[in-house]
Amino acid sequence: MSYEPGSTQCRGLITAKDNLLSAMNALNKIDNIDHIHMKLKEIYRELDEIHESRKVIENEI
Repeated sequence: MSYEPGSTQCRGLITAKDNLLSAMNALNKIDNIDHIHMKLKEIYRELDEIHESRKVIENEI
């Protein structure tokens, strides 16, 4: 990612999102696990929302 993390929370969120993307890419080649892929996408979206709110908070400081 090109975003420079500003806090340990942001770094943790970026790492978690990157790891989820890696897991989703690895699972793309496995049949009949669409339900797992959908859950991981939802977790990614949730982490992304948290990350966006952290960036707003940190930009206000």
